[in-house]
Amino acid sequence: MLELGRDAREAARILALAPTAQKNAALKAMAQAIRESAAKIIVANQADVSAAKSKDLKDSFIDRLTLTPARIEAMAKGLEEIAELPDPVGATLSEWTRPNGMKISRVRVPIGVIGIIFESRPNVTADAGALCMKSGNAAILRAGSNGFRSSTVIAEALQQGLDAAGLPKACIQMAPTTSRESVGEMLSGLGGAIDVIVPRGGKNLVARVQAEARVPVFSHLEGVCHVYVDKAANPEMAREIVLNSKMRRTGVCGSAETILIDRAAAARNLKPIIRTLIDAGCEVRGDADAQAADTRVKSASEEDWSTEYLDAIVSLKVVDGVEAAMAHIAKYGSQHTDAIVSDDAATALKFLNEVDSAIVLHNASTQFADGGEFGFGAEIGIATGKLHARGPVGLEQLTTFKYQVRGSGQIRP
Repeated sequence: MLELGRDAREAARILALAPTAQKNAALKAMAQAIRESAAKIIVANQADVSAAKSKDLKDSFIDRLTLTPARIEAMAKGLEEIAELPDPVGATLSEWTRPNGMKISRVRVPIGVIGIIFESRPNVTADAGALCMKSGNAAILRAGSNGFRSSTVIAEALQQGLDAAGLPKACIQMAPTTSRESVGEMLSGLGGAIDVIVPRGGKNLVARVQAEARVPVFSHLEGVCHVYVDKAANPEMAREIVLNSKMRRTGVCGSAETILIDRAAAARNLKPIIRTLIDAGCEVRGDADAQAADTRVKSASEEDWSTEYLDAIVSLKVVDGVEAAMAHIAKYGSQHTDAIVSDDAATALKFLNEVDSAIVLHNASTQFADGGEFGFGAEIGIATGKLHARGPVGLEQLTTFKYQVRGSGQIRP
């Protein structure tokens, strides 16, 4: 692991100075290598999925783990899309001239070496490696045991692309082990080699990273996301947004876990929303009002309001307007993603301004909490902290800045 760190640090120095054209050529070569390795990736993934099923893991977990030809092609296209994005490295953020004539510029630069620890999503291998590389950072990837075979083959394809473009293979490296000790070594910084850690996984992994990391962390602990249906919501729009927010993919962090319905319009919204969710195969756990509206609704416990199910389960509560909805979100939410459905512009603006989450939406599904949907090409994760990066972590968020000062002989008196 220490050798990985040393190699990554050296590769990062080279990559930081690589021209945009060379990085883009590497990304396109990576995409081609992914396509050429598709059959090999499928074989490795089938072994991963088979092993996971033998452990009786949740269907949502299996879905995140599974790669299909379409998902592999999407992975390759994602690399090509990142190649088309503007290179943030070297961009001037601002510049000004001091009274003494010195010219000062704030310029984007890579962070350095980024460690990514992830669990069940093999596609993170490609997304994270590519985003780090395009933003001038070397990446050390540590995959979980359930997707290790798939991720290893994908990482090999990425390294083929780097080599084809004349960049060091150490720009993107996979930890050769899934041991817990390897996580601990990365959290310690690998002897000063790692600048930032990004965890992508379940609550236990992220909690461990946040508790033990001795380097900065971009992470979110969990995605307890809400949809609030206001009294001024279009009923059909509300029903469709709630259904998509919960059921499009239940295992992603942007999946809605709690639905809040304004009491002032519960008569027209409550029953249709509950019926739509249950008919789609979602278990609804609700308060007394929800249970009274549909006998199939199970009783929600206090714990339900703060639970990230990552499954076809949702909690539902009737609240007294937007103030009560925002109070509920502040108490039980995780500052990840929250949405309001309303045709009242003033109420929507209040929600957007006052809900303290990384992503706040008006009349749109919480499933848009995704870097690709934000136009970032892909994302390395969603950050819910308030320093440096918040929301989808894309190319710009993987850079920092430095000040370049140009003088003409000035000395300080």
